[in-house]
Amino acid sequence: METRFSTDLPVWAIVCAIVLFAASIVFLLIELRRGAQRAGITALTGILAALGLTGAVLRPVRVSSRDTIVPPRITVLVDDSRSMALKDGSEPRRVARDRIVADLDRRKASARLEVLGFGDGTPTPLVLGQAPLKPRSDLGRAFRWLADRAEEKPEAVVVVTDGRLDDPDGAIAFARDLGVPVHVVGTTKDAPRDASVRKISAAGAAVAHVPLPLRITVGCAGGLSCNELTVTARELREDGPPALLATGLAHLTNGEGSVDLTVTMDRAGPRILEVSITPPEGDTIPENNARYLPFAVARERVRVLHVAGRATNDVRSLRRWLKSDASVDVVAFFILRTPSDNPQAPPEDLALIPFPVDELFREHLSSFDAVVLQDFDAQPYGLERHLPAIAAYVKRGGGLIMVGGPNSFVAGGYAGTPLASVLPVELDGARGATAADVGNFVPQWTDEGAQAPLLSALHDLVGTDLPAMPGANVLGAVTPGGLALWTHPTRTTRFGGRMPVLAIGDQGDGRSIALAVDGTWLLEFSGVGVRTGGRGYASLWDGLLGWLMRDPRFEPAQIDLPQGCVADLPSKLRVRALPKSFRGNLHVELSRIDGQTEKVTRLEVPRGDRDDVEVDMPALAAGGYVARVRLADGPTTRRDFACEAGGDEWADSRPDTLHLETLAKEAKGSFHAASEVDRIPFPKPTVISTERHVSPLMPPWAFCLLGAALAGLHWFVRRRGGLL
Repeated sequence: METRFSTDLPVWAIVCAIVLFAASIVFLLIELRRGAQRAGITALTGILAALGLTGAVLRPVRVSSRDTIVPPRITVLVDDSRSMALKDGSEPRRVARDRIVADLDRRKASARLEVLGFGDGTPTPLVLGQAPLKPRSDLGRAFRWLADRAEEKPEAVVVVTDGRLDDPDGAIAFARDLGVPVHVVGTTKDAPRDASVRKISAAGAAVAHVPLPLRITVGCAGGLSCNELTVTARELREDGPPALLATGLAHLTNGEGSVDLTVTMDRAGPRILEVSITPPEGDTIPENNARYLPFAVARERVRVLHVAGRATNDVRSLRRWLKSDASVDVVAFFILRTPSDNPQAPPEDLALIPFPVDELFREHLSSFDAVVLQDFDAQPYGLERHLPAIAAYVKRGGGLIMVGGPNSFVAGGYAGTPLASVLPVELDGARGATAADVGNFVPQWTDEGAQAPLLSALHDLVGTDLPAMPGANVLGAVTPGGLALWTHPTRTTRFGGRMPVLAIGDQGDGRSIALAVDGTWLLEFSGVGVRTGGRGYASLWDGLLGWLMRDPRFEPAQIDLPQGCVADLPSKLRVRALPKSFRGNLHVELSRIDGQTEKVTRLEVPRGDRDDVEVDMPALAAGGYVARVRLADGPTTRRDFACEAGGDEWADSRPDTLHLETLAKEAKGSFHAASEVDRIPFPKPTVISTERHVSPLMPPWAFCLLGAALAGLHWFVRRRGGLL
């Protein structure tokens, strides 16, 4: 509140009134110096009279005002990543984080607070408590989002984090460009007692049978004593315990060290690599002692072992096609003489070499991606003793194609052998069982075969027409998990269904194909071949070999985990189904692939008319897993994945105070400990309007009356004092 002169007077009038007042006082004092009775009373009344008359002219008023202010807008970015689940002592960091947010909320009277959680995407309103934490802590992206959004720009930003940021240098650069002060509050300053695998770097892509160098960085923190740590790299296997690939010793200096390991994975496709350390005593965070890395192991070239019993048209066509594909490295053996043949010459004079069955199937089998046994009799060449190894090879991830002919399937002596257990069809090993049907026939497409992606190129070329085949091997029904793509038009199995002629199936970690004819070469040299320019043969074998190698083009569905998998938390599996005709349910099977015993989880999800289906997975423990998805009764698609407790967010549990202090300094802000929230300097509020009220001290007539009365009083005193 303040007092001012009347607002209806010009400035010159106010000045004149003040000058006259001062002149009156001066003249009064001069006059009193001549001498007068009652000089003090005269002076007092004279001053009062001058004041009264001047007040009657100026008429002072009382002015009161009230300002409307807006508190500063402050955005609080709170770390909502998995590092907030790390424990400092007995409580997780998110508890300290939530206390800091509560302390900031108590200051909301002096600021407009916007509290957002940042993680792996756009910041969202923070949910306190046990909400799922995000897999990343991308503070730089949060700063970019703040700078680009169209809403009111904050006058200051407060960041609450432990400093375990994905890209701290990038976050500092974006904070500097934000243009407002950025204050930082550290949730903790002490590192827990922890030994961990901090970082794994691979030199290049993973290629089957090619050594892959790895650099593993490990560390110890929180006063944990460790001068060296043993590092182990293992490949998780579904068919048994993990396979040891490499081990080494990392020497630590100032709590950190690294070791170089070289691993070689002999199977292409998706693989899970486990890198772990042997922790010292006193480690408080065992979850980050092992990291699980999914690798998409590529093939430099697909290595195919092609073993044929005799040089038929079908054998020559397949060998020619394999040789024509630059991406295929084929090793082919044609059996031109058997051990019982008498060439009428000593062995050293023969140009032909014996079949190296022991060398191939004992020493080099694991180096091949697929084995093709075409019209090959196992007994005369000593292959029978290696059939268990071939079956184990398939279950570990290898591919097998058995192609028909007079010396294949039952006729080749494979019924009842370990190899028969990995074929997608049954073989009748009873004495006197029919081995072949030599009558000409035209294979029939099954509904699944007409829709299977691996035969889609062939089906697009020939439609439902296939050339007549010169007989077929007699097969039994498809085994569980198998799928018939072609069937015989007249022959049936013992269960009454049509006999499969072409069948596929998953066998453990691998796949197998049974093709019970030796006439696929007619797709090139027949009426169908003339009509299609001979392209049908290449389309058939490109699909068969591609499916065997898990080429995504020939998979019936695509599977991914949009949000990854966090140990002990529910997650989602997204299935993108390709064949439009499969409208039944999705059958999902989840199982571990690290050799540990765990119950297989089976889920059944209605697909309806949706192309993309999200499957809710239960909470899984840390480790490697395989998801198998079958569409109705169709083929199976596989996806290998890993679940980790903390992932990258837990790899290094130390709070990064140095980067946080640098961030605050570069952004013209301040750094504070968790207990110093009240010391964060908030910007001053902004005045947006002022409301003023003007009221006179007295009415104008009262000023005039008072001035006249005081003047009269002064006149009376002057007269009594002899000044008049």
